[in-house]
Formats: sequence, structure tokens, C-alpha cells
Amino acid sequence: MLKGIHPLLGPDLLHAIATMGHGDEIVIADGNFPASTMGPPVIRADGVGAVEILEAILAHMPLDQFVEDSAWRMQVVGDPHAVPEICAEFQSVITRLAGDVQLESLERFAFYERAQTAAYIVATTELRIYGNVILKKGVVYPEEIHRV
Repeated sequence: MLKGIHPLLGPDLLHAIATMGHGDEIVIADGNFPASTMGPPVIRADGVGAVEILEAILAHMPLDQFVEDSAWRMQVVGDPHAVPEICAEFQSVITRLAGDVQLESLERFAFYERAQTAAYIVATTELRIYGNVILKKGVVYPEEIHRV
């Protein structure tokens, strides 16, 4: 444990978000997501839900403010306008921790394609389907860095 670091950010995930640069993307995946065959390095978050990992990551990582979209969810197959409860929860966390950023939807296979180019995939054991989100890292400004 470290002071000031969200307790769900284990060493691997903390290293991942710290080494990502502006514009790099990270996937938070539910238990059904094919994380191991996508290509990017996979960080396991067993026993943890996707909403909790999203909150832990956004407590320390800004979203990109220089692009139109910086957060995406997977569309419901056959009903692209549906918003699953978990996606509404994602939006609530994003709004609270990242401000006026809208969680955009991507068709299932477009989501997979984007995930294949991510820096990392965090494989949770989230049981709710459509519990997947992609985040684009923003800039950390000098005044945001805690110095002792």
C-alpha cells in the first residue's frame, strides 16, 4: 500500500498507467472479453469489477481533453441505442472524476479493433455483460504533480 494511491491499483496496473503517454489507450474489460487474444499486454484484476477499476484508474489518470472523444463503451448487439446499467455507472464515474466527457459507443467489432491497439487491457472479473470501456490518457500538468 502507498499513501495517496487508490488501493485497487496494484503494482502492474500502477506501472501501466504511469508509463502510458498522452493519447495512449487502456481497456477495462469484463469477464467475457477476449483479453488474452487481443494483442496488448493483459493486467489481471481478478475479483474486481469494471466500475471499481475505472474509478481507481480515473483517480490518477486524466482523460484526453484535446480530442473529440476520449472514452468508449461497446454497443449492445442488435440494439445500438440501449445503455446497459453498467455503462450508465461508467458515465457517472467519468463525469465525477473527469468532468464533461461523454462515454461514446462503438459497434462490437469496432470496439475490438480499437482494443487491439491499446497500450494495455485490464481483465476484470466483472460479471455484467457490456462491462467494457476504453480510455484515452490525457496530459498531466506540472501543477497536478504532488511534490514533497
